[in-house]
Amino acid sequence: MKTLAGIMPLLLLGGAAPAQQKPNIVFILTDDLGWKDLGCYGNKFAETPNIDSLAKRGILFTQAYAACPVSSPTRASIITGRYPARLQLTNFIAGNRTDASSPVLPAPWKPYLESREITIAELLRGSGYSTGMAGKWHLGSYDSIAPWNQGFDYSRMIGKNGLDYYNYSIYEDSYNKEFTDKGTEYLTDKLTDYGVEFILRNRGNPFFLYLAYSAPHVIIVPRPDKMMKYFRKYGQSEEKFNPYYAAMVESIDDGVGRIVETLKQNGIFENTLIIFTSDNGGLGLDELGPTPTSNLPLRKWKGHVYEGGIRVPAIMSWPGKINPGSLSEAYFSSIDYLPTLCQIAGIKSMPANVDGISILPLIKGTADSVSDRPLYWHYPHFSNQMGRPSGAIRKGDFKLVENYETGKTELFNLRDDVSESADLSNLMVQKTTELHKLLIEWRKRVNAAMPVPNPQYKPLK
Repeated sequence: MKTLAGIMPLLLLGGAAPAQQKPNIVFILTDDLGWKDLGCYGNKFAETPNIDSLAKRGILFTQAYAACPVSSPTRASIITGRYPARLQLTNFIAGNRTDASSPVLPAPWKPYLESREITIAELLRGSGYSTGMAGKWHLGSYDSIAPWNQGFDYSRMIGKNGLDYYNYSIYEDSYNKEFTDKGTEYLTDKLTDYGVEFILRNRGNPFFLYLAYSAPHVIIVPRPDKMMKYFRKYGQSEEKFNPYYAAMVESIDDGVGRIVETLKQNGIFENTLIIFTSDNGGLGLDELGPTPTSNLPLRKWKGHVYEGGIRVPAIMSWPGKINPGSLSEAYFSSIDYLPTLCQIAGIKSMPANVDGISILPLIKGTADSVSDRPLYWHYPHFSNQMGRPSGAIRKGDFKLVENYETGKTELFNLRDDVSESADLSNLMVQKTTELHKLLIEWRKRVNAAMPVPNPQYKPLK
């Protein structure tokens, strides 16, 4: 375990606390925030003092992963602890892109999270927690699978015009009550308001808040009062950053600051675990406007199983339990949040077929890694960001990527080549075969749906 200030051990977390001592949990999820979009990850353009402060008070992970390069599947993995491929939820809700020139069509999939799936909210509520969510759900819109029927006591779900930061609507605990903005309340700020409201309502009991910001997802609509300083800084570095995007990220940072201040003012900050992360990599090409961000030196962006599409920021703060300024290079996946939170909350029984493992040893500092366990990705679709049907496995330092259209595999050593620029598959045939076999066996084990032949495909002569 390393630290931002040097090498030092983490304070050990104790065993599960009695019910009245259970920690509050605030899980903050951003939408399309890239691996290097925060000051604490080295971004010198964005201004994120509140999020940076979380990292200084807690632990920053440099190799955290989303379970999918697009939104909905990762969100499903977070709240169920299961791989999207096992859930058959492998694309973002409403994703339907095809390519007539491809030999395959996308795999069949379920554009929703089934109501039978047991969520982290249901598990925590059964363990005495008050549960709340505010923001982007994106796991299906039927009433039976909305957050108020998936374990949340308090639900404020983005409704109409979800890509607009004004003129949107919010469903409050049901589809029968709806708040509609008329262009006056910035959506990111409004979601923070709901988060603060939930905390104030439940400060006397253990609570779980899932605050799922829609920012900084396109359409890029910042608050005008945050723009000028980023315009002034634009062009001061060789790598150009989008000033509109940076202003949106700053509004997220403002929200984190308000959440922390609310916890402090009510005397519960010391007993609250805060997790901050993103649902997939940053968007690195033009989509509904100019390119939002850059993931360099990582390869590609959202919609791809290369590092730029799946490696995300992840920060955890828990005063007195995590040694301040900790830095971890261990890798883990969004499937690991549910079992980790269950262990922290003292929940001993989890649903069947949970794919994740508790990463509490990483947070504790009792382990530098969780061995060379394999992690898997399965994206049998065509993304809006030019991604192709593909899969990947990482085991230790090595990562294999398989193209489902051609069957071609690539092998990378991420320790030496984080940019995935040197394909080692022809040089390390045994390692390539080993990882490819594991990937194929895993797909069979979770019943992953594969792309199907395209009957209209006509190969070039």
